[in-house]
Amino acid sequence: MKKYFNVLVTRRLHKSALDNLEKKCNVFLHTGKIPIPKKSLINKIKNMDGLICHPYDLVDKEVLENAKNLKVISTFSVGFDHIDIDFAKLQKIKIGYTPEVLTNATAELTIGLILDTLRRISEGDRIIRNKKWNQIFGAYDYTGTEVSGKTIGIIGMGRIGREVAKKANGLGMNVIYHNRKPISKKIEKMLRVKYVSENMLYKNSDIISLHVPYNKDTHHLMNSKIFKKMKKTSFLINTSRGKIVNEKQLVTALMKKEIQGAGMDVYESEPIQKNNPLLKLENVVLAPHVGSSTNETREKMSDITVENLILALEGKKLLYSV
Repeated sequence: MKKYFNVLVTRRLHKSALDNLEKKCNVFLHTGKIPIPKKSLINKIKNMDGLICHPYDLVDKEVLENAKNLKVISTFSVGFDHIDIDFAKLQKIKIGYTPEVLTNATAELTIGLILDTLRRISEGDRIIRNKKWNQIFGAYDYTGTEVSGKTIGIIGMGRIGREVAKKANGLGMNVIYHNRKPISKKIEKMLRVKYVSENMLYKNSDIISLHVPYNKDTHHLMNSKIFKKMKKTSFLINTSRGKIVNEKQLVTALMKKEIQGAGMDVYESEPIQKNNPLLKLENVVLAPHVGSSTNETREKMSDITVENLILALEGKKLLYSV
């Protein structure tokens, strides 16, 4: 069968998905530095009909101006802030993404960060590995905080926020939330959640978990003013996007004990810089942006990414379109 389309893939996908793509397209797989350097992307994309990219691949206006034949961008992610969406639409380039498949994995990681942060698991791991556990702790020397009975405030009640609410219910937590607009009463009842104002959420939550997309309205949503509104015993969990939190002001809040701790999977600059002050704080749990990093999820993401691209090239409706 003649292959009519040329497709650039910036990083290796799951084998079955890549095999499926190679049956229908001429695949040009980037095997060099990850993420693909912008100069290399510009050079390689010139004669491509399709692009499969990843969150750290910068697909900006300059890149797209050099992609004269490009018909579709399929990103291996739920986020798409690494793509100049507005310019791509002007160029009539279709954009696919993978929203629903990573919901459970990200929600599981959120709960994991909550348990780790409140019960100080990683901190204890460091104590043992650094050979500092040389005596039996006193009754109050190394205490954590129980999750059961605490109030979690979820900002953003989309797919992931709702899944976190379900799992939080299972741990005996009370769930309040704030969204651009309330979800239906029927879904609220099913999820056992209560809609509150932003101020009420900040003031009443023992844990605040972020599940909003990154845009100009959510840039540094969590800042010094907000940290001062939160309980001194509260914790911040972020598995959404790093720039939603003003990291410098978060560090200050943690050092001044304006809030008790934080669990982070995403950062303003990734990979995290070696001199980032978060690295010196014991009351922070840090994960390396692994919200969707499960074998099951990555395989499904590969399949959807390829399917989105093939459907677009064939002039059909994408499974998930931005």
